[in-house]
Parts: sequence; C-alpha cells; structure tokens
Amino acid sequence: MTSPKIQKELANACVAEITCAIVDDIGDKYFSLMIDEARDVSVKEQMGVVLRYVNNNGYVIERFLAMVHVLDTSAISLKKAIDCLFAKHGLSLSRLRGQRYDGASNMRGEFNGLKALVLKENPYARYIHCFAHQLQLVIVVVAKDNRIVSDFFQYVIMIVNAAGASYKRKDQLRQHHHDRLVEQLEKVEIVSDRGKNQESSLARPGDTRWVLQNVHDDGASNDNRGIAASLIEEMENYQFVFVMYLMRRLLGITNELSLALQQKNQNIVQAMRLIEVVKARLQDLRETGWEAFLEEVSSFCEGNSIVVPNMGDNMQIRGRSRRKGQVITHFHHYRVEIFCKVIDLIAQEMQNRFPETSTELLLLS
Repeated sequence: MTSPKIQKELANACVAEITCAIVDDIGDKYFSLMIDEARDVSVKEQMGVVLRYVNNNGYVIERFLAMVHVLDTSAISLKKAIDCLFAKHGLSLSRLRGQRYDGASNMRGEFNGLKALVLKENPYARYIHCFAHQLQLVIVVVAKDNRIVSDFFQYVIMIVNAAGASYKRKDQLRQHHHDRLVEQLEKVEIVSDRGKNQESSLARPGDTRWVLQNVHDDGASNDNRGIAASLIEEMENYQFVFVMYLMRRLLGITNELSLALQQKNQNIVQAMRLIEVVKARLQDLRETGWEAFLEEVSSFCEGNSIVVPNMGDNMQIRGRSRRKGQVITHFHHYRVEIFCKVIDLIAQEMQNRFPETSTELLLLS
C-alpha cells in the first residue's frame, strides 16, 4: 500500500468510480458545461471540465468531471478534447444547454471560438459569460484603457513592493499601524468589533508613507533611497490622492455586486437588480457627486499637507508641445478628464458586459 505504483492505481480506481457515479446521476438529463484552461507545474496545458445539471430531487448540482491535457488552447483543440471526453463517458452534445467560459477570444469568439463551434452542432447550447468574471473585467479595462488610472495602479504596485520588500519593513508598518489604532481607540475616535479596526486591517496611506521614509533614510543603496523618494513624492501629489479616492469610491459601489455574484447559492434575481443599482449609482455619482467628492479629497490633502490646486487655474496639457500654448484648467482636468471620463468608461463597460438580453435570458431560465 506504500508503493507509489499501487497508490496511483488506487487513485485512478477512485477517479473511475466517482466519474461513473457523476455520469449515472446525469443520465439523459440536460446539462451545462463550464471550462477553463491553465498550465500546470510541468508547463503542460490542462483543461478543467465541470458539468452542471439538476438532479432528481430538483437541486442544481455542479460536478468536476475531468482534467484533460490539451496540446494547445486553440478552439479546435479544446473542441476535439470535449468530443473525446463526452464519447468516453457516453455524454451527448445534443443534451447540452449551456456554455460558460472566460472572455478569451479562443473561448467566446463569434466565429472561430469554442462557443461558436459548439453552437454549430447544438444551437440550444446558450453561452453566458461568468458574471463575476465580467465584473472583474470592467475594472481591468478601466485600469488599462485610462492612462491616469493605469499610472496610479502601477505606482500602487511599486509602493506595495517597496513597503513590503522585507520582514523588517512589514513589521514596522504593522507596529506603526497598531500604535495608531490603539491611540484612536483610547480617544474613542474609532470603535473595535469583529472585522472592524483589527490589527491586521489594511494600513492607512500615512503609515505606508512613514515606512517609505524609513527606507529613504536607512536605504542601503542610492537606488533604494531614490525609489523611496520618488514614491513619497508621488504619494504626496494631489492627482494621486484624487485617483485613489475615486477608485476607492467606484470599487465600493461595485463591491456589493461582486460579493453577490460570487455567492455559492446565488440569487440570480437579486444579482440582476444589483447590476441595475450599480449602474444607477454610477450615474448619480457622475451627475450629483462631484462637489462632495472634491471636498472629501481636498479635506484629506489639507490634513496631510498636500498642496491642493486652484481649480480655476490653468495647467499645461500633458503630452503636447508647450510651444503650442494649449492649456486647460485644473477643473477641466479633474472634473472632465478624470472624474467623468473614468465613471463613463466603467458605466459603458457595465452596459457592454451586462446587456439587457443576457439578464433577460437568465431571468427566464
């Protein structure tokens, strides 16, 4: 029983018995297919296959069927692997009623994607992109397509790496944050409860800046000191704080929807309502939330000695020749080019990735 060969044989026997039980439970019922592909530690492409169906007791069941090795992740290769797997276990593609993959072109392509290849054989196999993944892609698109937001996240990554590059810095950050929490608790400025203001909570920006200052002062090399100084300078920039508050507000608006979409026992009707609520809140923030948002950002900057620009003053248009003399006001830059533009981009992506046709299909299913 301790022989690796015997252990593998036992494992394979268990796999065979479990797979047979899953296939027998499905029987001639309709089912949906969920697939994702990834590379394993040996750099081989593997395709994970999950089936979803309603059992005899009326419960929705999800079962992991197999992990299939594929030569590549092209749509044709994945389709051939599915056909072989279904033939092996006596499953019929004609009983398929749903497809769920990620948003890669090889999976959801309109003409040559796996979705299209399956639909050619079975037009009833509706494709629905995972809604939780769709929501993640909304934020990803914003982070990539908007240069200012993209720069912000790049700086955040650098700040996190610099502040957490050693156990010493992590301990400094944790201790400094702990001391501040204790001081605020003693002054009754904050309250502590389960999940509130615990020691492991995310450190405040001021704590991170303090650690970076230590890196600058105690840096073992000029490179470390230079990087720390540059990051401190960026953190003390009004635009950095402005984008930080904006992304925190936007991620907060989408957070409830994100949690709902990731629930194991998901209430799809409630999820659909939350999608509409998120769209409405984004529109409300754009139309009526500017003044309050600007006041919140300015208050933080003034409390942390960060220079707040006069919104009526002119500023040079970034990336254009100064000889042309083209300028815009700070108000236009922050109100139009960042605040409204980012909100509009998220709202448009929400509309594109959660169209009414998809939501109606889910509600009817």
